[in-house]
Amino acid sequence: MTLISRVLGLVRDVVIANIMGANSSADVFFFANKIPNFLRRLFAEGAFAQAFVPVLSEYRAQDEINNTNETKQLIAQVSGTLGVIISAVTLFGMLASPLFVMLFGFGWFLDWFNGEAGSEKFELASTLLKITFPYLWFISFAALSGAVLNTLGRFAVSAFTPVLLNVCIIGAAIYLSPLMENPAFALAWGVFLGGLVQFLFQMPFLYRAGVLVKPQWAWHAKGVKKIRQLIVPALFGVSVTQINLLLDTLIASFLVTGSISWLYYADRLLEFPLGLFGIGIATVILPALSSLHAKQNSNEFSQTLDWALRVVCLFSLPAMVGLIVLAKPIIMILFMRGEFDQVVVLQVSYALYAYLAGLISFMFIKVLAPGYYARQDTKTPVKIGIKAMVANMAFNLMLAPFFGYVGLAIATAMSATLNAFWLYQGLKQQNIFTLTRTTWFFLIKMLIAALMMAAGVYSFSPRFEIWLTMEISAQIVQLVLIIGMGLLAYFSCLFLLGIRFNDVKITKIKTVT
Repeated sequence: MTLISRVLGLVRDVVIANIMGANSSADVFFFANKIPNFLRRLFAEGAFAQAFVPVLSEYRAQDEINNTNETKQLIAQVSGTLGVIISAVTLFGMLASPLFVMLFGFGWFLDWFNGEAGSEKFELASTLLKITFPYLWFISFAALSGAVLNTLGRFAVSAFTPVLLNVCIIGAAIYLSPLMENPAFALAWGVFLGGLVQFLFQMPFLYRAGVLVKPQWAWHAKGVKKIRQLIVPALFGVSVTQINLLLDTLIASFLVTGSISWLYYADRLLEFPLGLFGIGIATVILPALSSLHAKQNSNEFSQTLDWALRVVCLFSLPAMVGLIVLAKPIIMILFMRGEFDQVVVLQVSYALYAYLAGLISFMFIKVLAPGYYARQDTKTPVKIGIKAMVANMAFNLMLAPFFGYVGLAIATAMSATLNAFWLYQGLKQQNIFTLTRTTWFFLIKMLIAALMMAAGVYSFSPRFEIWLTMEISAQIVQLVLIIGMGLLAYFSCLFLLGIRFNDVKITKIKTVT
């Protein structure tokens, strides 16, 4: 389901690139879409999920032991309390949209304030943000529903839900944008509709699972209070990457037109393997780890983290080196049409190279952070998150003046690497998790296989100038053949190095879902 969602996400970006390219309107739309998405990952999928799922798992374990039904009451109390808070935040965001644009797009605000060229970006962003901000309300409840279903071991529904957002944006781009003078408005309404559809889609599944309850305000309830205590520091924990990306947007508003778009398209390609493997595995292990912690099973807790790191490396290493070698032809085939020309392909590829340097680190963050949150430890990740944010800003200030938007991408990758390292060191120092010697050898073998694959792919891939002369059909065939050859080489090398299916087979996860 996650794979379907990510593929449609790429299709969505292809459609957007075709009608928007990387012009000023594209910069503004990506900006207006990024702020509610940032808050979504902070409040809904990020901090909220990391605080809510462990408490919900604890309540379920107590219900099984004491034969009670407090889990449904907790869901009712959390949904009612979250509803009031998110409603207030959404309303404030719509009314104060110029303030948000001023905070996170200060360069555009200065142009508007001084009456300089480019001031229309500030006005357009303020208007678009009023349309996209309600997405936060819809997706917060969709994330709450998904967290409940995931805790029940039903992962497919929440994994499929983002497909609906992509379908709505694609539909708005194709059918609504021709009716509007600026296609950015059509895309913004697509985001609004996508949030609404995602929210409504999960309701029948909650009803069927017997957990569709009437929301109730319960700010001082025991379970809600516990989640509140966990959620505040969690805001800076696993969501620190999103905060860094938003800070990048702030700095990019001072750079040349197109910088935000170039970073966006590069980030979208990075998000494909990250979302499919990193976030996908993290979604599965959080309720598993929470249940194991509630049962005080420290041995299987460590084994689950070890398994997760093996799996993400198994797929992220070939994805990383493959994207590095084939960045330009992939960007060309996916996006180079309409307003998206050869120059933009090169600009996006430079940002992608920088982001890819941190792909493994991004995935390790997604896997290691649940090791803290499952144990209801949010203080340690917040300390690490703050240090990583400070490091990111320092790297930004050092690199952006020399490398522009590429410097922002490099800084993000570097701070993510520090974040992942500190998360692992914390787990190791607390004797919670340490990579075994067997896993270290496993990772080294995968790295060797990935490098061998990269050498083969590079040898058989035509030069960029030759790719430009090929028809789109020939480009696609050539790319598919090269990727197929690369995957065959990768897994053949793994086999020759002694890695077998049992080394990454799911074992303990099934016992707790």
